[in-house]
Amino acid sequence: MKLLSIPRLVAGAAIALTMLSVSARAEDPLVIHVGYAAIGIDNRPYSEGTSAATARAGDFLEKEFAGDPNVKIEWTFFKGAGPAVNEGFANDQLDFAYQGDLPALIGRATGLKTRFLLASGARKPLYLAVAKGSGIKTIEDLKGRKIALQRGTNGHLAAIKVLQAHGLTERDVQVVNLDSAGTVAALTSKDIDAAFGDTQLINLAAKDSADIIYTTKGDDPRFGRNAGIIGREAFIEAHPEITQRVVDAFVKAAQWSSEEPNRAQLFELWHKSGTPVPILEEYFRNDTLAYRNSPLIDDLLVSQYKEQAVKSKEYGLIRRDVDLNGWFEPKYLDSALERLGLKKFWQSYGADGKPVSS
Repeated sequence: MKLLSIPRLVAGAAIALTMLSVSARAEDPLVIHVGYAAIGIDNRPYSEGTSAATARAGDFLEKEFAGDPNVKIEWTFFKGAGPAVNEGFANDQLDFAYQGDLPALIGRATGLKTRFLLASGARKPLYLAVAKGSGIKTIEDLKGRKIALQRGTNGHLAAIKVLQAHGLTERDVQVVNLDSAGTVAALTSKDIDAAFGDTQLINLAAKDSADIIYTTKGDDPRFGRNAGIIGREAFIEAHPEITQRVVDAFVKAAQWSSEEPNRAQLFELWHKSGTPVPILEEYFRNDTLAYRNSPLIDDLLVSQYKEQAVKSKEYGLIRRDVDLNGWFEPKYLDSALERLGLKKFWQSYGADGKPVSS
């Protein structure tokens, strides 16, 4: 009898250890991995110019889950921008991310299982700066010159559209693939003739180290850039309630970022990225905060993504058609807007770019 009890004791101990292990795993916190397709000056883990940047700098997601010790937020900022975010999604290393239109469309075309949850950083303008003494006065003058842009980003697609509108193609210029930091260094040293970008170029011009000769701001809205919060389909399906709270937090950040009395405080918050406040003031000059920080998935946004998909294939940036059916998932956004009393807070726009009456 004593001999028979030994295996029973061993089995019982094994079961107990298994139960303890399962219990420990059950209590392990859920880490929500959030990516951002940009990075601050000197690799600071912050950005600027979007409600997603506000969510990070203002700890909106952290505050949303502050009462839940079993949920943790982990942010990752990518120097490699949108293409690096796609790698994160492909390797299941990201659950949500701020990402521009072109890389998101490339991810969709290559089979990444994601959903577009809300806009963030939509309608961002693009700037063209030229080196001092380059002699470049117009976009047409770029022909044959060395131009910097970051390939695979929404700025890349916008730049091609601008060139095309002025009779040029990407083959008419010498494209140099550089990130923001590399662009600043190359333009300052005059290793390149011109560059497409945004706040880093405004900053260079303010220092009289370059000249801005063009911006999409005030031009055809189709030349602008769009972006949003993308979610990994598997995470969304496994954690719908968590997904709703994540979207709630981003919507709250968008609301705060859209209120004009917060303008000065907003720019100070974004200054954590290293971008000077005067540069942010210039970046948003003549734009309302609500226009730039709207989270709405309206007809204008959807039509812009559809056009970007067509143009991306036309320009050879994407090799196949992009199926956008079912990609936009507005139900979490709609729920947040309803519960937070924000259904009429932002203006919706039609595909023609005109306001839609409510």
